[in-house]
Amino acid sequence: MKKSTSLSNILQSVIPPERMKPILEELGYIDVARKFTVYDLFLFLSEAAFQQWRGYRDGEQQMAHYGQRAVDHSTLSKKAKQVPFALFKRLLAIMIELCNRKTKRSLGIPKELLVVDSTQVTVGMGRLPWAPIRGQKSGIKLHVAIIADRGELHRVTETTGNEHDLNSCAELIDPTRILVAIVLTENTSFSTLTTCKSSVSIL
Repeated sequence: MKKSTSLSNILQSVIPPERMKPILEELGYIDVARKFTVYDLFLFLSEAAFQQWRGYRDGEQQMAHYGQRAVDHSTLSKKAKQVPFALFKRLLAIMIELCNRKTKRSLGIPKELLVVDSTQVTVGMGRLPWAPIRGQKSGIKLHVAIIADRGELHRVTETTGNEHDLNSCAELIDPTRILVAIVLTENTSFSTLTTCKSSVSIL
């Protein structure tokens, strides 16, 4: 493959082909392709998601510029249909595990990681009439940015309870750090405490 500074080069350093082989054996999939392997597909799909390519035809035009092994869109489509989806779920789990300080140092990433979290506080309509949510409830959201490696609070801002989390990001994002996730955690009421399922997105 051509040398470049693309995501593919980073993935090849942290998840080499040898790490994929035992997973394929466990799933009972035998890769007999030489022109475009399962590993090539993994690199393509990762780069396609990162670069936001519009589909296989768009990827066919772009992939060679990002250190990918060039093939046509038909080959990409056929290969994607053959490979078990369970493989990519396992690879995603590995990638998440690798998002730690040791990997950051080995890749020479100079920036610190920034985690953004929001917590909604709800009360009766009479207590915060200027921040209605729905029905007889009103509330606010506290949006916080935390430096992941040190667990330190970095920035805090507030919005009304029905404001989307992404709208607060501009006030929390720090260009000197890497935004790695937006985490929705707890919905807190003064009378009761309920915990919703967490939703994490890697940006």
